[in-house]
Amino acid sequence: MQYRKLGQTDIDISVVSMGCWQIVGGDWWGAQDEADSLAAIDAALDVGINFFDTAEGYGAGGSEEVLGKALEARRDKAIVATKVSRANLAADDLRAACERSLRRLRTDYIDFYQIHWPSRDVPFEESMTVLQELKQQGKVRAIGVSNFGPQDMIDMLALGRYEGNQIPYNLLWRSPEYEIQPICVEHNISILPYSPLNQGLLTGKFASADEVPDSRARTRQFASDRADAGHGEPGCEEAMFAAIDELRTISDELERPMAHIALAWLLHQPAVDSVIAGARNPQQVIENAAAADLTLSDDMLKRLDEITAPVKTHLGSNVDMWASESRYR
Repeated sequence: MQYRKLGQTDIDISVVSMGCWQIVGGDWWGAQDEADSLAAIDAALDVGINFFDTAEGYGAGGSEEVLGKALEARRDKAIVATKVSRANLAADDLRAACERSLRRLRTDYIDFYQIHWPSRDVPFEESMTVLQELKQQGKVRAIGVSNFGPQDMIDMLALGRYEGNQIPYNLLWRSPEYEIQPICVEHNISILPYSPLNQGLLTGKFASADEVPDSRARTRQFASDRADAGHGEPGCEEAMFAAIDELRTISDELERPMAHIALAWLLHQPAVDSVIAGARNPQQVIENAAAADLTLSDDMLKRLDEITAPVKTHLGSNVDMWASESRYR
């Protein structure tokens, strides 16, 4: 496993991290055996993954509880990231939310505390003031944001330093490259991609758009007539599955799973310091971790860029995967 610095901190994070939303199951993920979740976290530490990302909103705190239980005896080996919900960004609410997360995580400090989504009601200054207070108290080691667009990033930077922006980013969703990535490069802010396999599309498990269940076809990549879509856009299904077909060919050539190529590609992109890959059992953790040792040549990176460029162009700079009227600013 390789490690990189989180933003400008001295915190070393594994280049493949474990996303912990799935470990509580629920409506999005289905039933989940806690024993599998605990074993997955143990397996992650055993293969060198030290960065775990959760949120108070995942399973109404359930993900934090499972992670805290799993890490209690190995807390010194882990870098724990969690997120405060948009509804809790007012000063007193934020302080209380942090205390609840600390209790659920069974720890007295959070390595990386992030705003999950920016509030349009609570001023950034109010939230940043409390985050800096928590850092001064030693309850938080580093501050981060998630789902912040370019203007929000700039506005927050004017108030204080944060070390990472967690955003959707993958070979089929390259919108961050237009505006967000240049800001991250300029200010040495880590990009922490979530949905790195685009809800399974980049595993190669679906051969056509018709095979993708409606629950995974809500994004702007799919036509707006899909049952769960709410964006009103035509989608780019033909271009996307043409790219997937070519990625399948590359997978065969390299004799590596498509998922490894997708994760490795992200790790070759500017400012990307760790890829958040969800897992529900030890085998999934081990598969994700294996991508860290894949180095892609310059020629291969160029080829991957060319293959997915039509999708990137079609989707444009709107980083919101689900809505035409972007929640990102």
